[in-house]
Parts: sequence; C-alpha cells; structure tokens
Amino acid sequence: MSDKADDSFVEFIRDQLQDLDEVTLRRMFGGYGIYAGSRFFAILLAGRLYFKTDAQSRAQYTERGMEALRATAKQVLTNYYEVPPDVIEEPEILASWARQAIAVADIRRTRSLGARGKSAKKTNRQRSQKP
Repeated sequence: MSDKADDSFVEFIRDQLQDLDEVTLRRMFGGYGIYAGSRFFAILLAGRLYFKTDAQSRAQYTERGMEALRATAKQVLTNYYEVPPDVIEEPEILASWARQAIAVADIRRTRSLGARGKSAKKTNRQRSQKP
C-alpha cells in the first residue's frame, strides 16, 4: 500500500471511530497505536486494523476467519486480531467492537497496575523487615 493510500485509510479509520470519546492515533513501529484516553486498544498497520482481544472476545474474530497480528515473520501478537472489513465499514458496529476492545484494555491495565502495586508493597514490606 502506498503512503497516500495508507494516509487515506488512517483518516478513514479516524472518521469511523469519531463517535468514541478521546480517541487518538499515535505513530509507532511503522503504523499507528490507537488509544481511548490512556487505554491502548488497537493497532493500525499495513492497511489493516487490529483490536485488542481476550479469550472471550477473540471468538467473534476467529469465527469470521480473522487472524492475530503478525508483526514480523517470527512475532505474532495473539492479543490483537484483525477487524473484519464489513465491521470497519459500519461506524456503529465498529464502535461497538472498539468499546469491547477498550474494555479488554481496561481489564488488562487494571490487572497490570494491581500487580505492580502488589510487588511494590511486597518490596516495601521486605525492606522494612531487614535488620
């Protein structure tokens, strides 16, 4: 895909997601990361849109024959699945799928922050127990 075609697809996706709050696109790794506020929920790469999934939401992607993001020949990001083209074409449906991806990002973020907090508490506890 040419740069001009990439740019028009990026703008198309931005327009399709305009009903969601605080959506921003940031350049990264030759593509774009898509955020809702501080929640990273999607990747736009090589003319394809990928949403963050979990075990439950992933089924709707795989049932439609969609695959995980293959970042390189050796790296597959199994938490990100390609969004079906017919979903991308319908802003209301795309927004619904995006909200689900944002919810997955929220869950993962909360777990990650909780794990960091626990390890920090454990470290502080260990420090206070030293003679």
